[in-house]
Amino acid sequence: MLSACGGGSGGGGGVISAPPPAPTPAPTPTPTPAPPPAPTTSTATFDTAEYRRSDGPEFHNATAAWTRGVTGAGAKIAVIDTGIDTDSPEFAGRIDGASRDVAGNGTVEAVDDHGTQVAMTAAAARDNTGIVGIAYGAKIIALRADTPGSCAGTDGCSFSDRNIATGIDRAVSAGATVINLSLGGDSPSSALLDSVKRATAAGVVIIVSAGNEGDGSDPDVDPNQPNPFAAGVRNAGGANVIIAGSVNESGQFSAFSNRAGSQAQYFLSALGERVCCVYKDGKLYTETTSSGTFVTLVSGTSFSAPQISGAVALLKQAFPNLTGAQMVELLLISARDAGAAGTDTTYGRGILDIANAFAPKGTTTLAGSTTAVPLGDTTAVTSSPMGDATAGTALSAVVLDKYARAYDYDMGSGLRGASVQPKLLGAVDAGSRQVAAVGPALSMAFTLTDGSHGQSQWIAPLRLSREDAQIARVLAGRVALKIAPDQQIGFAFRERAEGLVAQLQGQDRPAFLIAGDARADKGFAEGGDLSVAYRRQLGKWGLTASSEQGKAWLGNLQIQDGRFDRKREARGLSSFSLAADRRFGDVDTAVGLTWLSEQRTVLGAYFSDAFGGGGADTLFLDANAAWRMGDGWRLGGAVRQGWTRADRVGAVAAGSNFVSRGWSADLTKQGVTSRFDSLGLRVSQPLRVESGGLNLLLPVGYDYATLATTYGTRPLALTPQGREIDTELAWHGPMLGGDASASLYYRTDPGNIASMPDDKGVAVKWAKRF
Repeated sequence: MLSACGGGSGGGGGVISAPPPAPTPAPTPTPTPAPPPAPTTSTATFDTAEYRRSDGPEFHNATAAWTRGVTGAGAKIAVIDTGIDTDSPEFAGRIDGASRDVAGNGTVEAVDDHGTQVAMTAAAARDNTGIVGIAYGAKIIALRADTPGSCAGTDGCSFSDRNIATGIDRAVSAGATVINLSLGGDSPSSALLDSVKRATAAGVVIIVSAGNEGDGSDPDVDPNQPNPFAAGVRNAGGANVIIAGSVNESGQFSAFSNRAGSQAQYFLSALGERVCCVYKDGKLYTETTSSGTFVTLVSGTSFSAPQISGAVALLKQAFPNLTGAQMVELLLISARDAGAAGTDTTYGRGILDIANAFAPKGTTTLAGSTTAVPLGDTTAVTSSPMGDATAGTALSAVVLDKYARAYDYDMGSGLRGASVQPKLLGAVDAGSRQVAAVGPALSMAFTLTDGSHGQSQWIAPLRLSREDAQIARVLAGRVALKIAPDQQIGFAFRERAEGLVAQLQGQDRPAFLIAGDARADKGFAEGGDLSVAYRRQLGKWGLTASSEQGKAWLGNLQIQDGRFDRKREARGLSSFSLAADRRFGDVDTAVGLTWLSEQRTVLGAYFSDAFGGGGADTLFLDANAAWRMGDGWRLGGAVRQGWTRADRVGAVAAGSNFVSRGWSADLTKQGVTSRFDSLGLRVSQPLRVESGGLNLLLPVGYDYATLATTYGTRPLALTPQGREIDTELAWHGPMLGGDASASLYYRTDPGNIASMPDDKGVAVKWAKRF
């Protein structure tokens, strides 16, 4: 014989009384369509007396769905039980037209309250009265299957296999999403098992109660296994069936509940102990005694099953692409672990957790592509010329998880700005020494280290990375040859080409520690692997061609696979320059063009594969002049203008261009206190993006019906709010048998970040050659 698996007047579990909380008004949520589900309503909106009375929604984190406008609307929960209270306001307008009696009772109207209580646990309305169900927007297909007259007996309602099978077939034909069987007893007949197979073959999910014999109340049933009815249904329905066990509000397994046993892989625990509440005439039933007013709480695995059935309805609305087996799998793998670690023979897979079931699973990819987008990882590391441009930038895109569920993900949350470079440390703590030799036709220079300063982040003056410094004792070297009276050639390793060019041109550049020269400033940390330069004098003009192979060092650490990568990464680059210089009396001038090709960075910024993972080409125009005014005075200035075009790959679309600019101006006096010292003032702006950015073609919508992706252009401006201006007063000259320098400096908006405090200080340096 089969019977209901729960409390209330339907029998099975204990009936416990408790005082009801006072009701408070509840605002109406504003639902938004899914996909993709995105929070639209605050969780606090749902925190009402009705919600707190309801136990299950809070315990199982149903608000994770509700805040996204997901209420179970469009899904149908078939409850094969003792009928339903058809005029209850908790189901107003949501009792499906296919509801009916399937056992010969003549009406679907409930005589016993068990079926009504089960339906309310799954889908009671959110109407600020009574309780609210897990899927309060779902429809109920009420199928009354109790044997006529049995509910009036002392043994409670009973059900025949034939009537249950009829109910299952009826539920399938009515388009049920999930069938709730809060029933239990003997092993199912072959006819009933056949109906279960037909239902699951049609994609319908079945949730069946584990039974209330866990306390040993029935000597014919093993309390450590689901009762025979539940086990038989699960075995017939395969991957579309979940067996529901009961826990209390503390997550402790209920003493009355049958345990998972050999069905642990398909066993899910849910709240079934002290569940509110019993209704009478469509209203919350209360009883008043001398001790106060009380509501009646019910217990039994009958009320665990509809918690899970409601969760299935929520998943179906939010993600209509999911199959029945996928919804079952999601609920099982997302369960909150309880009892012994992992799947165990008591709790099975754990306790129902709707929030976790709604969270993305597996590798997430951009909709419409196979490009992986690990959530929480760094999507970009910008460079110093971009400063704070991307701070607070939102880049909404649709990603799909392993179940092809669509999520609205802010890729802007993974944008990281470049860290501000410690210019003072690099200027005065090089941890290196220079060795040079000069002859009529050959000059050489090398930078060496003893390895004792390997912890410095940058090595000056070459600005090499710490990783480079640890590779070899000889950090960099330069060789220049005069191969003809009007021709020179130079080679360098681990040094940028601009040093070679300056040497071949014979430029006399003022010495400043902090404020940089705009010439050859790319704005980001780089290291030259190999450089070559060739200069030829053509009358009064000098022409210099140079080429460089090197690396762009990312301006910050990345988060990869949810963890910080503790190593600064580098990406390859190459450049080619052509410069012309000429002296006009006391004025030295030079103009040049530089083509910079980056393999995997965009003006030093790194964009992940989610954006296409491409590089960029930049054309720089340089101009500089210096006027020697006499009596040791020199006035100089330089400007660099860059035009960058990002590669059109992946999400990077047409129009992904930007303009950058840097400048410097300085005034120096040679011979202040002696013939060999100098005093200078420089004001400079390091390279900064002045306009433009990237246009990113990202997926912004996804249609589950057609599996079609809608794309939209999302602009990513790269012009920062901050503007770094460096001002430095510098003295340089001989002292105590060595070379000394001292600087006063002031930097506004360091790193082009407006929120950064101004950087000011004093730098003193002394070096001696041995």
